[in-house]
Amino acid sequence: MAEFAGLNASQVQAVGSTLGQPASNFQNNEEVEIQWAMKAYRHAEIYFNLLCSVAEPKNLKLTKIDDVIYQMFRETFPDMNIAVVDVEAMKAPAAKEKWRPFCEEFRDRVEDYNFGTLVRVNADDEYTEKNTEIVPRVQFFALEIARNREGCNDGLREKYAVKDDKPPCLPEKDDQMDLKYFPVLNTIGQLVEKQYKE
Repeated sequence: MAEFAGLNASQVQAVGSTLGQPASNFQNNEEVEIQWAMKAYRHAEIYFNLLCSVAEPKNLKLTKIDDVIYQMFRETFPDMNIAVVDVEAMKAPAAKEKWRPFCEEFRDRVEDYNFGTLVRVNADDEYTEKNTEIVPRVQFFALEIARNREGCNDGLREKYAVKDDKPPCLPEKDDQMDLKYFPVLNTIGQLVEKQYKE
């Protein structure tokens, strides 16, 4: 309740009234969505470039608690195919009931644990519209730590060597970005729309 310490009683009541409204009464701010899309894209681009530049992904350390995340992931999902994620099965009600407490376990241990993060569906392929899903960050870490340790990402360096036709570097300031030059952001936008419909 420390968040409300500076508010008087009528202000707290107004906040409660606003938060009690149905989600359908709120609209998404397009600028916030674009900022998220750029941040998600940068994260995906950096991670994929990292995967393609290391000889042994199993040696990558993604968080300070990789061992804990991996152990809990494999205890909770011992038979999950991480090479090619079955998205429908992962989003099924029974799976969500397992993922929710898994993610919440890391609420105070992984920064931005529930921030929407892009993950590749098929570990052998790069980020594309058909090969990308949005998941909470800790779910991304669980899948990618497992992929790295279990060898699913081993062939990426050879398969996706640095190409001469790579896209231009992202500008230092987000407001300098012309989205037409970054079609992957349109893909992210489509993914966001798809998530809202589900």
